[in-house]
Amino acid sequence: MDIASAVVVYILLWWLVFFMALPIGVQVPDEDEIGKGHATSAPRRPYLGRKALAAAVIAALLWGGVYYVVEGDFYSFREAVRSW
Repeated sequence: MDIASAVVVYILLWWLVFFMALPIGVQVPDEDEIGKGHATSAPRRPYLGRKALAAAVIAALLWGGVYYVVEGDFYSFREAVRSW
């Protein structure tokens, strides 16, 4: 796996994990806490920084698994394609 492929795989995994983490722990504010001009469904504290950091760690672990499968000797993707 070259560096460009590795970076693309990591970015895709990060976005996937980040979008899966977005709804975790979301709390909608009460009616009296909503200010003028704010959406009623806007989360009180989305904790985007924590979720981005967690997505980075989880994506790194998943990327390690993908790298192990792609670069490992136990299965050859090239041989599987040639057999078609």
